[in-house]
Amino acid sequence: MTAQPIETLDPEDLRQTLAEVIDVDATEIGEATDFVDELNVDSLLLLELVVVLEKKYGVKFSEREMRTARTFRDAHALLERKLAVSA
Repeated sequence: MTAQPIETLDPEDLRQTLAEVIDVDATEIGEATDFVDELNVDSLLLLELVVVLEKKYGVKFSEREMRTARTFRDAHALLERKLAVSA
């Protein structure tokens, strides 16, 4: 079963998804919270996060894109761009 691309990106839904994968409360993920430096996300957890987002939103990320999305704001902007291209 393939996920259907989501047409709109709800920031709070994204924040909740990130929080579930990282295993933190959604309130800990601010706009500029750095996943690696502030939430101690290692490379394995980051990969898991990417896989979850790719499945949920029906997009693919390059390795370079994965490395640049270190904050909620970055991840949100990247997903918005991906969804706009796939729409």
